[in-house]
Amino acid sequence: MVLLGETFPNFIADTQMGSINFHEWLADSWGILFSHPNDFTPVCTTELARMIKLMPEFEKLGVKVIALSCNSVDSHRKWIEDIKAYAETDKEFPYPIVEDETRKLATLLGMLDPAEVDDHGIPMTARAVFIIDPTKKMRLSILYPATTGRNFDEILRVIESLQLTEKHKVATPVDWKTGDQVMIQPTVSDEEAKTLYNNIKTVPLPSGKSYLRIVSQPL
Repeated sequence: MVLLGETFPNFIADTQMGSINFHEWLADSWGILFSHPNDFTPVCTTELARMIKLMPEFEKLGVKVIALSCNSVDSHRKWIEDIKAYAETDKEFPYPIVEDETRKLATLLGMLDPAEVDDHGIPMTARAVFIIDPTKKMRLSILYPATTGRNFDEILRVIESLQLTEKHKVATPVDWKTGDQVMIQPTVSDEEAKTLYNNIKTVPLPSGKSYLRIVSQPL
């Protein structure tokens, strides 16, 4: 299993778009890899269809998208027609789906769900989400059970937060979304904060400590 901050493992795999070397495919972009328990299943179909519609948002953030399912490339190609129908589009499918019939990648990345098995009793992949930065470090992981579909608006929100806090010495508070106020990181001294930001609002607290320092989102 990969931990936050570790280099995300490289792999070579077949997809309906051809064979890929993951690190070479990612190049210097951000990336999201999201896995699925099985082709031709209801929740997975809704998720991949949603991703089709959100592709412009991910592209705007410089994020490459890749999916994974424990089925063959041939199965993926047939399933894609259902996904496109649900998404109500006849355009070319915009991202690769990795073949992982052997569960090799699912095992390597800690994605197997023992509660969900196929017709042969073999565990299927859970709904994993991995966000990888341009240095190939894993910056976020979320693991959902097979019965629960993901919220891709939240995944976009997290990427926006990661990219913002990578660039500026701020942190994003609870329920933050782009354009909301942010908080100065605790590692930034008051003196440095004054040189970086205007109109700092320090929230008074019973402890007397001044760690809640709020500013407008930097551009």
